[in-house]
Amino acid sequence: MRLKVIVDNNTIIDEYYWGEPGVCYYIEDGEEAFLFDVGYSDLFIKNATAMNIDLNKINTLVLSHGHDDHTRGLKSLLDIKRKQPFHIIAHPDALNYKEYNGLKISIPFTRTELAESCQLKLTRTPVKVTENITFLGEIPRVIDFEKAEPIGKQQVGDELTDDYLLDDSALVYQGEAGIFIITGCSHSGICNIIEYAKAVTGDHRVRGVIGGFHLFEVNGRVVQTIDYFKNHQIEQIYPCHCTTFAVKAAIHSHIPVGEVGVGLELYW
Repeated sequence: MRLKVIVDNNTIIDEYYWGEPGVCYYIEDGEEAFLFDVGYSDLFIKNATAMNIDLNKINTLVLSHGHDDHTRGLKSLLDIKRKQPFHIIAHPDALNYKEYNGLKISIPFTRTELAESCQLKLTRTPVKVTENITFLGEIPRVIDFEKAEPIGKQQVGDELTDDYLLDDSALVYQGEAGIFIITGCSHSGICNIIEYAKAVTGDHRVRGVIGGFHLFEVNGRVVQTIDYFKNHQIEQIYPCHCTTFAVKAAIHSHIPVGEVGVGLELYW
């Protein structure tokens, strides 16, 4: 598997691309390729072009969840004229209207609008994206120190309700040496995600993880997260996007973390 970071908050030194607070990864599994999230703007298109990634050859898009720093790039992506519609894989709630303090933070299209131009695979249960990569669907929240907290509101029917981000999901790659997890923001809890990836694949050999961990200050949760990483002997850790420097430094004091930014390329 090959993963190329197209959008992140940071850029890699001596890789001359652009960054923004968002996520977009280009992922290959053998002959198959797809995008995981599309960032906040059209920046992923500019970076992909500079990286010689032909977006016209990509038919599948996986959404980690419904926040606009991961989905707003759809406005630009769907402007690209193509022969075949995009195949979008996501949790059903990812297409709900979402807001935070009255500000819209959801996907830039309604479910109906998106269905008119794309083929939608909306699922709460795991589904194969490629031969070796699985979209996890809805993540069970079983870790006691990763308590679910609402972030803004989402519209369910005619009601605006607290949004616990049940649509937050992730990918797991299963290779001969074990599994590797790819996250967007980890609103579900990075340890919850890893536990579910193990359950879905039946493989407990966690080789590593890349993505946002949604951790902002060094507190009890971070300490317990570090203990979890150590106890599970997770050696390749690439926190990015919504993970602060303080948290990265705290993890790095126990387990070396990899630097992430636009231009990073990983192989497994």
